[in-house]
Formats: sequence, C-alpha cells, structure tokens
Amino acid sequence: MSLKLTGFRRQDGQVGIRNHVLILPTIVCATQAAQNVTKLVDGTVSVIHQHGCAQVGSDYEQTFRTYVGMGLNANVYGVVVMGLGCETHQGKSVAEEIAKKSNKPVELVSIQDYGGTLQATCEAARIATKMVQDASMLEREPIAFSDLIVGTECGGSDACSGLSANPAVGYVSDAIADYGGTSILAETTELIGAEHLLAGRAANDHVAKRVYEVIEAMENRAYQMGVDIRTGNPSPGNKQGGLTTLEEKSLGAAAKAGTRTLHEIVDYAKRPTKKGLVWMDTPGHDIEQLTGMTAGGAQLVLFTSGRGTPTGSPIAPVIKIATNTAMFEKMNENIDFNAGTIIEGKESIESTGERLLAEVAAVASGKRTKAEILKQHDFGIWRIGPTF
Repeated sequence: MSLKLTGFRRQDGQVGIRNHVLILPTIVCATQAAQNVTKLVDGTVSVIHQHGCAQVGSDYEQTFRTYVGMGLNANVYGVVVMGLGCETHQGKSVAEEIAKKSNKPVELVSIQDYGGTLQATCEAARIATKMVQDASMLEREPIAFSDLIVGTECGGSDACSGLSANPAVGYVSDAIADYGGTSILAETTELIGAEHLLAGRAANDHVAKRVYEVIEAMENRAYQMGVDIRTGNPSPGNKQGGLTTLEEKSLGAAAKAGTRTLHEIVDYAKRPTKKGLVWMDTPGHDIEQLTGMTAGGAQLVLFTSGRGTPTGSPIAPVIKIATNTAMFEKMNENIDFNAGTIIEGKESIESTGERLLAEVAAVASGKRTKAEILKQHDFGIWRIGPTF
C-alpha cells in the first residue's frame, strides 16, 4: 500500500504532525494560570497536574524529564513555561533545558516575578499569541513513516483485545518498523507473564536481561507495599470483559508488539535511541503511560480498548481502536476505529491492520481524532517517590 504523509519539519531535524504552542506549567500552583492562557489564545494547549514541588532524587529527575520531553516533542512548535518562582522544579531550569536541546522558541513567565496571576497570564498570552501567529505560517510537507515514533497502549481491555485490536496494532507496529520508524511498547505491569516472549525476540543478551529486570522491578514495587500486583490487575472492568488472569491479559497486550526484534528498553519519558520496536518501562495506568510516551517523542498513539475510553493527549493525537463492534457502536463519539470486524469474521488481522495503517497516515497528515475534537487533554506523571 502506497500511503502519503505530511507534517512539519523542525530546524533540529525532527518531524511534527501537529503544530501546537504548549503552555507548560512546572508547578501545580501555575496550572490555573496556564489554563487561562489556553482559553484566551487559540492554537495553544496546556496541562493540569499536581506536581512540581517537594520532590527529590529520582522522582524529581523523572518529573523534570517529563516536563522537558513534552516541550521537546516534535508536535510542539514553541513553549511558554509558566512557574511560580519558589518551587522545586524551577521553570527557568525547564525552559533552559528545552531551549538547549532544540531550536524552537521557548519563553519563561514566573507568577511571582510578574506580581501575580493576572499579570503573568497577560504576559504569557502576549507571548503565546506571537508564537501561534509564527506557527501558523508553517506549511505541511511530505514526510515518511520513518519519521514517526508511534506509541501503543491498551486500556479497558476485554477478552477480544488479544484477538482483534491488539494484533491489528501489532501489524501496524511491524509495518512502522519495516518502514524505518519507531514503535513503542509500554505497560510493563501488563506484560507480566509474557516477558519470555519478548526476551526471545531481543536484539542481544543485554536487552533480553533488561526484559526480566524491569518486570522483576515492577513486581517488587508491589511486594514492598505488602500486596500482590494481581489484586489490582486485571481490573474490575477487565474481568467484566472476560479476562481472568494477569497472564491472560499480558499475552493479549504483548500482541501490540507484533513480531519484530525488540531493540531496546528505555526508561519512562526517555526518547528511544533505536529504530524499530522498543519498550518503554511504564506503569499500566493509561494516562501515565500515555504521558511517558509523548514525553519520549511519540507524535501519535494507538490506543485499543474493549470497554471504551475517552482518553487523549494535549500534544499527540490518540487513535482509539475498539476491540468489538458493540462497544464501537455504543461509544462512537469517542472511538475512531473498529477492529471488531475481526471477531465477526468480516476481516482478517492483516486487512484490518492495513486499514489501521491508512488511518495512521491520515491522522499524521492532519485528520483530527475524536479525542482532539473533544479536547480530551489528559496528562499524568508516573511518580516513583513520596512527596516531602
């Protein structure tokens, strides 16, 4: 299949499929001001979160990395960083790191420096207006699948997930790898029990060893709390959808990885250094893994669901894929694509995969997803330490 894609080429060589101006609050105290800017200035997006202060060590570093990664994502034309002024995650540090690693416009507005929320909002809106105007002058040009980093995830899985939507995503994952692009497998929690299959496809012994290490570390986090991870996974919705064990769920989730070689495992919110199939170590929480992958550079995400979900991202289009036709018809206002035709015997995995690949090309080239239209701007960072 010959598919044409278009996008925006950045000065640093990256390719975006959207052209957002991001209003990035680095502290919970600045999220409302950032939202105010987004309401005032069309063409901007922002996030709401509870992070940015009283964080230390690796937890601080991971949150900082996520902030910076969101700003560096190629779907973002420019960034207005909004801070308070006295927080742990200093807006100045985040802005400097984004500017240092990219050639995109980056500005900082601190609420304390500007004398309060109203003045800071006014200044950020003024800066953002100019950025949006400059961004609007860019034109789309031809790009290739090799320019893409595509995230994959599943949420609200059911008994059909491993039979329809996930294998169809796996087909697309293989195609992206074959074209020279990058496909991210996430959800370490939901790969427990299927790790041996991925280790068997590892590019080398180091990657194979890492497979078992990240699985063991995820399980140990639960043991340190005195609980079995299986008490929360599968979820009540998964069980109502027909899944019985975590291992069953994991075998279905692993189908999103297709059949190609696993080249590397990257930490949460880190950008892959390899092409082809990579694994990002994330929790199973839908929003936290989605945020991690977009902070790691994913310009687009494929999200399968058997129960239905409205989930979206502020900067990356999320294609929602139904595992069964009944849910697709019931939640059509949120779901973009139906893979339930496989269960019905109307389509093969391969033909559905080709149809989904065409949808990826269309969305990459500007077609808006349901989550984008409904402004479903979900954001959540995986916290790995306590708040002090």
